[in-house]
Amino acid sequence: MDGGTLLHALNLVYELATLALTTLGLAVVFGLLGVMNMAHGEFVMVGAYAVVAVQQWGWPTLLAFPLALAVCAALGWVVERWLIRPLYARPFDTLLATWALAMLMRKLVEAIWGKGFRNVENALVTAVPLGATAYPAYRLGLIAFALLLLGGLFFWYRRSSAGLRVRAMTANPMLAQALGIDTQRLASQAFVIGVMLAGAAGVLLAPLIRIEPGIGVDYLLDAFFVLVVGGLGSFGGFAGGVGVIGGSQALVSSIAGQTSGYAVVLVISILFLWLRPDGLFARR
Repeated sequence: MDGGTLLHALNLVYELATLALTTLGLAVVFGLLGVMNMAHGEFVMVGAYAVVAVQQWGWPTLLAFPLALAVCAALGWVVERWLIRPLYARPFDTLLATWALAMLMRKLVEAIWGKGFRNVENALVTAVPLGATAYPAYRLGLIAFALLLLGGLFFWYRRSSAGLRVRAMTANPMLAQALGIDTQRLASQAFVIGVMLAGAAGVLLAPLIRIEPGIGVDYLLDAFFVLVVGGLGSFGGFAGGVGVIGGSQALVSSIAGQTSGYAVVLVISILFLWLRPDGLFARR
């Protein structure tokens, strides 16, 4: 494989890895709980601003990870307990409530850091030689982390007793509760985990993106498109959605520009909503 082809392949894998990271949190919340968290992108934003904060304070950048997880866990618990839980049976009201939460979070960030773009320092700026080309070490690490995270979650979901309880709650909440499963607690934990995954994605992507209060909207839209195409409640659907949306956008963007890439993704999502509303691998 020549250097140019390898570089394009690595860029494609990187795009898929970043899309998977930023979508996973919403896939957990929407796929397992049926809650369309419109503030998902803002939790990604919180993770990115955690890196901004620790670098402003002069702390080691690695502390941004536990800071973001702690903040997102606390926010996720409060939001699920006091905003989402009373609205589980009213999905449209949940959508409106989380949309209002997203706007509030953006305004709070604007009040603290302003509306301008921010960049953060990245310690891993070296390139790793790979055959006839070289690739940034941080991007390779991000790809490896995404693969490990997805593999670990798949194993936990399919093999652990906790994953079995989650599958039971998702398939039939009333029966699961009758069997003694604390579905309310499981739902709360699933929501918090989804929010924490979004925050972790923001930390990991912070050195690679321009950080500003409005970045969450793009991540929410991409995650929504992935779930529309892939379907809800299965790892196969999640992987299929990431592959179709991420692959199509990366391919078209490299040929005809980023705007065309977004347009193709939008057309694909509309076609799936029209012709296959359950997605590629819907949960049965």
